[in-house]
Amino acid sequence: MKVIAERAALLKSLSHVQSVVERRNTIPILANLLIKAEDGALAMTATDLDIEAIVTMDAKVESAGAITISAQTLYEIVRKLPDGSEVALTLDPEDQRVTVSAGRSRFALATLPSEDFPVMAGDNYDQQFELPGGILRRLFEKTRFAISTEETRYYLNGVYLHITPDGQSLRAVATDGHRLARIDTPLPSGADGMVGIIVPRKTVNELVKLIDDDDQVVQVAVSETKMRLTVGRTVLTSKVIDGQFPDYTRVIPDKNDKTLTVDAEQFAKAVDRVATVSSEKSRAVKLALDEDRLTLSVNAPDSGTADEEMIVGYAEEPITIGFNAKYLSEIAGQIERENAVFKFLDAGAPTLVSEEGDDAAVYVVMPMRV
Repeated sequence: MKVIAERAALLKSLSHVQSVVERRNTIPILANLLIKAEDGALAMTATDLDIEAIVTMDAKVESAGAITISAQTLYEIVRKLPDGSEVALTLDPEDQRVTVSAGRSRFALATLPSEDFPVMAGDNYDQQFELPGGILRRLFEKTRFAISTEETRYYLNGVYLHITPDGQSLRAVATDGHRLARIDTPLPSGADGMVGIIVPRKTVNELVKLIDDDDQVVQVAVSETKMRLTVGRTVLTSKVIDGQFPDYTRVIPDKNDKTLTVDAEQFAKAVDRVATVSSEKSRAVKLALDEDRLTLSVNAPDSGTADEEMIVGYAEEPITIGFNAKYLSEIAGQIERENAVFKFLDAGAPTLVSEEGDDAAVYVVMPMRV
């Protein structure tokens, strides 16, 4: 096998697949990429047995072949090569080493047989549809911060992608029990009757990195056990989480009657400033609301106190409520419009957050005792 590729194109392709590889694994070949060169194209495959990424790129194939080599090592070599260089990958049939050469640089890398590389089984996909990359990325970007990291509640370790009860929207939801993120987009053609799936955290992160053009069309295929996403010449296939996502609608409040309107960016900065003195364990910040005035304060006995006032839009009865500062900052960071709208009931009830004039994305955060 001998194949020659342009360094920038090769690096971009490698960046799409090498992050799928798990750094720590007990199966040596899973640290490798499967490389196939044939018919003027170079295809690279990475897998961790739950996710498989395949990227295909144009290349000059002088002799066809297939082999597996270390994903991390190849990526680092290509990353450090000079811009504009041509990279040649040559397999020595005798010692089964791959020589990576560019200009005066040469690297000889150990390999493992391509026949031993695991291939993810195909699936019969029930639904297939297309979405603009920007829309699909937005669904995942605005929800992934709320994904649970608690392994015992594995069914919360991903984003629940499903059709709304009225059949009009595709919805993404994530929650860890302390905060919840929900966002809708109009249902794309072909998605009617799609089974709800829980997309694992790693797949969500890989997809967000993969889409670099908002107008790029992403082909989505879904079954009860797998999800396949095709972005340009990259195909990402993932198992979905086998579990039942809880009825999240029960925790979204509908009786909150106290409304606060605040500049989202200024609010996030104020929370960050006062939280500087809070203890890492709780990071609790107290919000005291009176007419058109918000006072944020932190009282950390071991390190000190902090408070800051903001002029806001609030015309209800006074209320004092506490939150985890990190949760407030993350939610405020999702607000794309100028103002965020908070709706409170009382100091012990969940708070609803949305963007002013847009209810496509809704956030819920549980209060803390302060």
